Amino acid sequence: MAIPSIVKRLQRSLSTFSANPLRVCIVGSGPAGFYTAEKLLKKHEGSEVDIIDRLPTPFGLVRSGVAPDHPETKIVTNQFSRVVENKRCSFLGNVSLGSSISLPELRDIYDVVVLAYGAESDRVLGIPGEELAGIYSAREFVWWYNGHPDYSKLAPDLTSTDTAVVLGQGNVALDVARILLRPVEELSRTDIASHAITALAGSRIRKVYLVGRRGPVQAACTTKELREILGLKNLYVRINEADLTKMPGDEEVLKNNRIQRRVFELLSKAATSGDSAPSFDQRELHFVFFRKPDRFLESDERHGHVAGVQFEKTVVQENLESGKQIAVGTGQFQTLESGMVLKSIGYKSVPVRGLPFDYHKVAFVFHCRSKLPLKRQVSAYSTTSIRLL
Repeated sequence: MAIPSIVKRLQRSLSTFSANPLRVCIVGSGPAGFYTAEKLLKKHEGSEVDIIDRLPTPFGLVRSGVAPDHPETKIVTNQFSRVVENKRCSFLGNVSLGSSISLPELRDIYDVVVLAYGAESDRVLGIPGEELAGIYSAREFVWWYNGHPDYSKLAPDLTSTDTAVVLGQGNVALDVARILLRPVEELSRTDIASHAITALAGSRIRKVYLVGRRGPVQAACTTKELREILGLKNLYVRINEADLTKMPGDEEVLKNNRIQRRVFELLSKAATSGDSAPSFDQRELHFVFFRKPDRFLESDERHGHVAGVQFEKTVVQENLESGKQIAVGTGQFQTLESGMVLKSIGYKSVPVRGLPFDYHKVAFVFHCRSKLPLKRQVSAYSTTSIRLL
């Protein structure tokens, strides 16, 4: 669609507005965008909201980020559908900010522009070998098995290795590990992408290592996600009991944080139940703590392809400035052989041309049209933290 036609289309959508309405454009149709639209429509009677997205379909992370075996999480799209059914709200797909229409053009048309398109890029480790083939971000892998158009042709190599290493121990890390280890006949009953189910059916991966730089007390997953992966059918779970030894300060954390306490209890129980060796037909899940990636190792047989990860052993110490527990290297190293690595280390946002961008906080901060009264200005962030002023 040509840029002038998009501008005219948006301008025509405003022609039926009542006198002096609050005219709002929300860039991004994920949860942040829809929750913002819902609040605006309720708070400002007569306001008109257009939600635009570069994809042809709405719902953002609910569609492309939620695991296919978590259908209950996707029920929120019913609420979002009711928002866009409001006669004062419209969704326009296939509109890319920067190429289809510019930010200055949007600000000329609307009183308020809210950027809520999320974080569409990945953080990097910045260690040697990160460019090797066979290393993927968790976001890429998740978008692949959810059928996101940007990564439907990713084609991760699932047949050249029997071992995958997942860097990170948050919920996304558990998601990708679960998809790799869950029986295909169970996944086939979900809305997973057809190309993914075909690839997973031929997968040779039978062993997944979930590696975290801190200890089990600091694990970032929730009890629900952890309980689900520990309960997978015919799965052998291995946790080194030495990793469960509590460090200074851990007792205080467990005393004051119920979620972390339950996570630690579940991991401790899994460690004691995995003493025997796995049977021939079992898939394996290994939790590895107190390790941070130092470098990726290249295969001798496959030039340019990853063959393993060298980790530095760590200890957890309290940062005196922030008061947070951080992982500190000990100078001792260990290698895990693997032909596939998934980095679940967080996302980063992409800046918009002409808008101040704080690379440290990964956020946009701006106010639309200074002539508006304060209550009609919006401070917009590229994450889900959007607040009305």
